[in-house]
Amino acid sequence: MIYLDSAATTAVRRDVLEAMWPYLTGDFGNPSSHHGLGESAAAALADARGRIAAVLGCRASEVVFTSGGTEGDNLAIKGIALASPRGRHIVTTTIEHQAVLEACDYLVRFHGFEVARLGVDADGLVDLDEVAEAIRPDTTLVTVMYANNEVGSIQPIGQIVAIAHELGVPVHTDAVQAAGALDLDVTRLGVDAMTISGHKLGAPKGVGALFVRGRIPLEPLMHGGGQERGRRSGTENVAGAVGLATALELATRAIDPSLVQTRDRLIAAVLGTVPGARLTGHPSARLPGNASFTFAGTSGEAVLLELERRGILCSSGSACAAGSDEPSHVLLAMGLDPALAQTAVRFTIADGLSPAELDEVTDAVRDSVAAVQQLTW
Repeated sequence: MIYLDSAATTAVRRDVLEAMWPYLTGDFGNPSSHHGLGESAAAALADARGRIAAVLGCRASEVVFTSGGTEGDNLAIKGIALASPRGRHIVTTTIEHQAVLEACDYLVRFHGFEVARLGVDADGLVDLDEVAEAIRPDTTLVTVMYANNEVGSIQPIGQIVAIAHELGVPVHTDAVQAAGALDLDVTRLGVDAMTISGHKLGAPKGVGALFVRGRIPLEPLMHGGGQERGRRSGTENVAGAVGLATALELATRAIDPSLVQTRDRLIAAVLGTVPGARLTGHPSARLPGNASFTFAGTSGEAVLLELERRGILCSSGSACAAGSDEPSHVLLAMGLDPALAQTAVRFTIADGLSPAELDEVTDAVRDSVAAVQQLTW
């Protein structure tokens, strides 16, 4: 089996499991408890927070532990919009993760917000002039993802931040896919809030973190005991926080520049051998492990089944939209015909491919597409 679906989830790293184990067993205390076992858990939580802050280039007090990317996006968008709004207007894009789009829709339905959803070009990138034009005197937040989870296109976040800050508007970015692949230093990026998720990095599912710059007011979604400095109540997942810190450090240190070469070889091999193959996303400004295609004359789901029969595991796009009969909203926003959008297949590589594996994947894609095209015909 060759696993090429790391954008959906990754296996938990052994080093992460070993780092977590003490806080699942002997040091299992509640970090809010005022006894030795609780204080040991609190110390581990504080250490994990500091390690994550070191990677992000922020203060430890600016890291909020969450249950993952969806909660982090919701907390950032709703929390910032409702805490101290300049007005009731948000700027985002048409290709965001559903966690962002649905959070914005909630603010529209229940709090009277307006949302400007910026389109993208055929490569999946926003137009910077349109960002500037969309910001109004009552805009309270700009939220644009760092890198797209389906096609891998990387947005010019630094330039977007510069435009928004010039007009006095904070910026949030969903960096769930970027973590472990791109620079996360919030000082260099300039963002005011950033979401990451553990299971994309080799940590368990169910843990994530949100960076929120200290000067930004944040209305909590979860109310209760006041944990996380009042920003996210609920007993903290100490073991998960330790695992996230460990995974983030390991992923950041292990960013492999050769992964881009592997990705480009796979893209060239597929485009060169598979009739009807078309690359989706920007050809170079894309995540190092993302190779996403459409295959005209097929069904993406049928191609996936054929690939799995041949030992290749991948996806047709966002795992969060699995089971939907609708074509990808990302591909539609990029101008693809709905019928072509439904032929999409995404390969996401975490640990590279050997030359033999690359040949195996290329042959499997060619044969799978041919088999489906023959059945469709």
